[in-house]
Amino acid sequence: MSEPSAAAAPVANPAARLLLALAAVAVAFAAADTYVVVMALPDMMTAGGLGLDELQRAAPIVSGFLLGYVAVLPLVGRIADIRGRRPVLVGSLVLFAVGSVVTAAADGLTVMVVGRFLQGVGGGGLVPATLALVADLWPPRRRGVPLGIVGAVQELGSVLGPLYGAAVLAVGDWRAIFWLNCAVALVLAAAIAASGRMLALSHERGSDERGSDERGAGAGSPGERGAGAGSPGRDVLGAALAVLAVMGLALAIGQPDRVRNDVELGTLLLPLVAESRWTTPVALATYALAAAFVARQLTARRPLIAVRTWPATVRAVDLVGAALLGLALGCVIVTFASADPEQSVVSPNAPLLLGAAAVATAAFVVRQRTAAAPLIPRRTLRQRPAWGALVVSLFVGAALIAALVDVPFFARLTEHRGSQLAAALVLVEFLVAIPVGAVVGGYATRRVRPAWIAGAGMALACGCFVAMAGWDGDALAHVSSAVVLALAGLGFGLAVAPVNAALLDATPDETHGVASALVVVARMVGMLVGISVLTSWGLRAYYDAVDRIPPLSEVCPGSATACKAYNAELVDAGIVQLSTVFAGAAVCAGLAAVAAVLLLDVPRRRTKDAATRERPSGS
Repeated sequence: MSEPSAAAAPVANPAARLLLALAAVAVAFAAADTYVVVMALPDMMTAGGLGLDELQRAAPIVSGFLLGYVAVLPLVGRIADIRGRRPVLVGSLVLFAVGSVVTAAADGLTVMVVGRFLQGVGGGGLVPATLALVADLWPPRRRGVPLGIVGAVQELGSVLGPLYGAAVLAVGDWRAIFWLNCAVALVLAAAIAASGRMLALSHERGSDERGSDERGAGAGSPGERGAGAGSPGRDVLGAALAVLAVMGLALAIGQPDRVRNDVELGTLLLPLVAESRWTTPVALATYALAAAFVARQLTARRPLIAVRTWPATVRAVDLVGAALLGLALGCVIVTFASADPEQSVVSPNAPLLLGAAAVATAAFVVRQRTAAAPLIPRRTLRQRPAWGALVVSLFVGAALIAALVDVPFFARLTEHRGSQLAAALVLVEFLVAIPVGAVVGGYATRRVRPAWIAGAGMALACGCFVAMAGWDGDALAHVSSAVVLALAGLGFGLAVAPVNAALLDATPDETHGVASALVVVARMVGMLVGISVLTSWGLRAYYDAVDRIPPLSEVCPGSATACKAYNAELVDAGIVQLSTVFAGAAVCAGLAAVAAVLLLDVPRRRTKDAATRERPSGS
C-alpha cells in the first residue's frame, strides 16, 4: 500500500476528535448490549418457547452473540485495513441495527440466535476499527490517552449495560431494548458518516496548505482514506429503499397481532407457499425492496454503500483463510461456552469440536504460508510486542472473567443472599475503577514504557485476587473489601491502553485493523477458557469441602431438615469454591504481569525511531 506512516500524522484535529468520540460512543453502546441480555434473558427465553428451567437450551442466545463477535473479527479487521476505518464503523453499526431488528421481531429461538449473531458481528467490528483509527490519527507518543478513553468507554458499557436493560424493561418489554438498539445504531452510523466527510474536508484543506508535493506522496492513512474518497453520498432514494426493506423484514419476522388479526392487512401475512412466513406477500415485497436497493447502489453516482468496490475488496481479502480461522475460533467458542462446569470443563461434544478446530487451525497455518495475500499479513506479528500483546490479553481475559462472574456470586452467598441487585452493586465497585485505570494508564504511556504500566497494573490485580482468595463470610461487611475491588479494577484498567499501544507500535500501519482484532479475540478466548477452567477447578474444591462435612445427624442431632449449622457448613464450602477461583485468577493475572514486562517492552532503538518520525509533524 502506498500509505504514509501513521506515525508521521499530525496530532488529530477537531474533526478527527469528533469522529473518534462517535466511534467510542458506538463501542460503549455495543459493549452495553453485551450485558443487556442478562436482564432480558428470562423474557427472551419465554418468547423463544423455553421454560425458565431450560437455561442450558437458552445458551445459544449468549453464545450466538459471542460467535459473531469473535469468529468474524479478524476478517472485519482486515477489511478495515483495506477499505478504511470509517466504512467499517458505519457498516458494523448498520449490521448491528439489522441484527437488532431480527432479534426484536423474533418469535422463535432460531431467529433470535441469528439476530444475536448479526449483532455480535456488528458490535465486534467496532472495536478493531476504532483502535486502528486511533493509530491513524495520533502519533505513537500521543496514542495512549485516546486508547485509554476507548478502553474506558468500552468497560463503562459493562457497567451501564444492565442498568440500561433494567431502565427499558421498567417501561417496556424486552423487544423494546432491541428496537431502541436499532434506532441508536442508525443514528450513530449517520453521524459517523457525516463526521467522515468533515474529516475528509479538513484533510483536503490541510493538503492544500502543505502543497502539491505532499499531496502526491500517497493516498493518506487508512483512516483518512476511509473518510475521504469514496465517502457515501446523500442517496435519498437508496436510504428510503433500505428503510422500507428493514421495515418489511421486521413485519415478515415479527407478524404483529394487530396486523395479523386485521381483516384486510392480515392477508399480507398469509403464506403463499408451504405455510412459511418467508413466502408471505410482505416477505416477497421485502425481497423486491432489497433487490431494488442493491440495484440502486450499483447504479447511483454517489451510493450509500460502495457496492461496486466490493469485488476488489474480496480479491484483496483472503476469504478462505478467514473461513478457516473463523471455523477454528467458532469451535473453540462452542466447546467452552456450551459446557456445564458442574459436569466438565468442556462441552460433551468437545472431542469433535476441538478436533475440527485443530484441523481448521492447521489448514489456516498452511493457508497463511501459501496465500499470496494472507488474512494476517506475514509482517503483522513478527515483532515480539505484537504477539506478546496477544499472550497478555489471553491471560487478562482469563483473570477478568473470574471477577465479573464470581464477585456477585460471592456477594449472594454471603452478605446479600436475598438481593440480586445488591450483589450486582458489589461488582460495580470493581467495574467503575476500570475506566479510571484505563485513562490513567493512557496518560502514563507518555512518560513510562507500556510494558511496565501493564505489568504493574496486572501485578496489582494479582495482589488483589490473592486478598480476595482469603475472604471469609463477613468480608464484604468491611470497607477493605471495597478498596480491594476498586484496586483490582484499577489494575485491569491500567493494562488496557499500554497493551493496545504496544501492539499498534509494533505492527505495520497497514495491518493495524487485523492486529487490533486479534488482540480482542485473544481476550475473549481467554475469558471463555478461563471461566470454564476456573469454575471447574472451584467446583472440585467445593465437592471436596462438602465431602468433609459431617452428616446432618452429627451436625444437628434430632433435626431431619432445617439446620443452621449444616447450612453454614455448606456456605463455607461455597466460599472455598470461590476462594479457589480467585486464587486461580491471581495466577492468571500474575502470568499476565510477567508476560507484559517480558514481551511488551519495545527496544530502545525502535522508540527513538518512532520519536524521530514524529518530529517533522510538530508533535
